[in-house]
Amino acid sequence: MQSLLENMGRQLDVLLAPGGMLQVGAILAIILVSWWVGRIAREAAARDSREHTGTQGFMKEAVLILSPHLAALLLTAATGGLFHAWKAPTAIIDTAITLTALLLLIRLVIYVIRIALGERSPMKGWGNTISLIVWVAASLHVLDWFEQLVKALDSVGISAGAARISVWSVVKLLFTVSLFILVAASIARWIERRLMGMSSLAMGTRIGVSKFTQASLIGLSILLGLNAAGLDLTTLNVLTGAIGIGLGFGLQAIAANFVSGFVLLMDRSIKPGDVISFTGTTGTTTEGFGWVQELRGRYVVVRDRDGVETLVPNQHLITNPVINWSYTDPRVRLKLPVRVSYKDDPEEALSTLLQATEGHPRILLDPAPVSRLMAFHDSGFDLELRFWISDPQEGVNNVRSDVNRKIWRLFRERGITIPVTQREVVLQMQPGDGTGLPARTPDA
Repeated sequence: MQSLLENMGRQLDVLLAPGGMLQVGAILAIILVSWWVGRIAREAAARDSREHTGTQGFMKEAVLILSPHLAALLLTAATGGLFHAWKAPTAIIDTAITLTALLLLIRLVIYVIRIALGERSPMKGWGNTISLIVWVAASLHVLDWFEQLVKALDSVGISAGAARISVWSVVKLLFTVSLFILVAASIARWIERRLMGMSSLAMGTRIGVSKFTQASLIGLSILLGLNAAGLDLTTLNVLTGAIGIGLGFGLQAIAANFVSGFVLLMDRSIKPGDVISFTGTTGTTTEGFGWVQELRGRYVVVRDRDGVETLVPNQHLITNPVINWSYTDPRVRLKLPVRVSYKDDPEEALSTLLQATEGHPRILLDPAPVSRLMAFHDSGFDLELRFWISDPQEGVNNVRSDVNRKIWRLFRERGITIPVTQREVVLQMQPGDGTGLPARTPDA
């Protein structure tokens, strides 16, 4: 720590000298001009309403990002040349040229890495922050301050038995683990892109393999990062054992959902785009009717016709009956029960039911609609109209409504009646005390 403070004091003396103050002033002016150049570039990009894609779009974004750094490098180099021509002190200017060129190079490399990872990369939006952190570390090496800073941070810490925890060890651990996780996430995203391009594999299989690979690589990267940071993993046996017990008892529902999610992805029983309903019974009921939007690690997103998205736990889909309307064949049969009076001709009613399906764009002609006489009720004939549709994702009740309305219109035109259930109550007077109730028998 003492050597670091002494070195900083010497550097401060150089900065406060007349020649140093002049160089610092020139550098501050260069920073302001570079910031102004970057602002002008952003405003010009905002005024450009043309859409640039592909290589042209990447080049435009690169110019927008690197323009202030490039302007700073050119201005610093030109200022250094003027100072050399005037025989003025240039130590600070020369160091600034090196650091500015280093910042430009780091920003360019970070941008290229982000483009290589894709638009969904977690590095998007963090380019300036990551570049600044890397640049500060590299600048400390250039200024020969890094080793002294490491010694200063390592001198501050606590001892825990045979181990010692210092500020430097914590910083090193966080940086190493973060770096390994970033590399693992990049590899996982590259594998995901390759898998999504394999049309020979089912979508569920592709999603399942990509999610499993991502989780495995992230877990492995954490272990490798801890080991690379110098942490003895055998010291974590007790901790990992406690965590395992906690997961077993406290987080078993979450673990079950994650495992169920992988099962759903691998067995392809439910896929994005499937039409499902949660009823527990078979048939064409629409209770819990919705479309599978996406499969996540813990839940499935199901969107109904009201636009409401329900997050269904994966375990619910594994342990409970689920009707998949489009599992092998998207065609489904709908049934409409109708009751007609005994005064009407059932043959005419059956023919009228078939005519109610004619001309509807969603009702299939193969298999053809059929009408059946199902039973004799106490108030009339029980008929049933059956027809098929091939697009249940467009709704089921709307087709039922259309056909029911046409049935009602045709029945009225042809005089076919739908009986209303009636009940007759007959009161029979019994001989007694005039109340209609049987006379009481006296007690013995």
